Amino acid sequence: MNASLPSYLNSEDVGPWGNYLSQVDRVAPHLGDFQHLLETLKRPRRILVVDVPIRLDNGTMAHFEGYRVQHNTSRGPGKGGVRFHPDVCLSEVMALSAWMSIKNAAMNLPFGGAKGGIRIDPKLYSRAELERVTRRYTSELGGFIGPQVDIPAPDVNTDAQVMAWMMDTYAMNQGANTTGVVTGKPVELGGSQGRKEATGMGVFFATRETLTRQGLQLDGCRVAVQGFGNVGSVAAKLLQAHGALIVALADHGGAIYQPNGIDLDVATEHHRAAGSVVGCPQCEAISADAFWNTPCDVLIPAALENQITEHNAMRIQAKVIVEGANGPTTTGADDLLEDMGVTIVPDVVANAGGVIVSYFEWVQDFASYFWTEDEVNQRLEHIMLGAFDAIWRLAQERGISLRTATFVIACERILRARQLRGLYP
Repeated sequence: MNASLPSYLNSEDVGPWGNYLSQVDRVAPHLGDFQHLLETLKRPRRILVVDVPIRLDNGTMAHFEGYRVQHNTSRGPGKGGVRFHPDVCLSEVMALSAWMSIKNAAMNLPFGGAKGGIRIDPKLYSRAELERVTRRYTSELGGFIGPQVDIPAPDVNTDAQVMAWMMDTYAMNQGANTTGVVTGKPVELGGSQGRKEATGMGVFFATRETLTRQGLQLDGCRVAVQGFGNVGSVAAKLLQAHGALIVALADHGGAIYQPNGIDLDVATEHHRAAGSVVGCPQCEAISADAFWNTPCDVLIPAALENQITEHNAMRIQAKVIVEGANGPTTTGADDLLEDMGVTIVPDVVANAGGVIVSYFEWVQDFASYFWTEDEVNQRLEHIMLGAFDAIWRLAQERGISLRTATFVIACERILRARQLRGLYP
């Protein structure tokens, strides 16, 4: 703990922010001349907590708590998603914004890190109520966001429609049509081809590259995926299309197992109809806890943070973990898995596809010139593979984990920018 930090920045428990601070402390010995600037990474630049009051459909008023955190903007405007979830809290949003700083720097994108969220269970509210929540939240953010300030994007329980509402609200308040204020918008409103699939596609690229460098084949590889939302489902379908067997799926309702490979078309249709993969035909229903015991070669956690902990890490049978979610593995679990010889592709690499294509969307909005989906996917693969190669080589050269290597590259870029900019005034 750093006694000089405000209380809300310290964390003695293994919450999201505490997890991030542990990761930063671990990279410190590898930063050389930049160690003296390390405190920069432990203090978000700006934190905004807002009340979001709306009129419900029944005429009563309800209040929700909203957050937006800009962790670091030394390399460019803040960039990061907005999530709607009943467990959203300041510690989580601070950590997510910090991981966005690392992710953007690791991919060498001209962005800093930011994140936002509203503490709400969207399943309990109508579409009209969610629109009012989105618009009021956007209005409360005011000048805190903007195409050269901070650019939100979709995250957990938000989508292209939510981004459309945010963009329209910002435009109405500014009196000008400003498409670049958010990314992940509908294509009809300046969104990019390939954005919806980009995060899952990035997970696929990361999995393929890791297996290739370890001399393993994707064809016949057994994969277990936690989370069957946009990221998990896209990654699973791409992996299956290239020969992998998806042997287990888990979501909020439980988990299913099929050692011969789950038919993802059937699972997708069942999930659409039932709201969960549980009950999918020709699959064995297992508990969410038993999912971690699944015999597999690759495990993809693509749900929420802090899913792999000291309590379940020792039960994992996979030799490769590719983090589709943000912060799914605690630092304690990291240590255990490393001792077990498990290769972990960290979230700030594996799920970077979304922010890379968000960058493409931002660029296309400024140019008012839009690319084909093939162009987007080719450029996505080029950036991800270049970043992955640099991280892999550094890890091999220094004998460090992929997570530590990623943080070394990213932190050096952020702190070099901080040093070059100096302090104002």
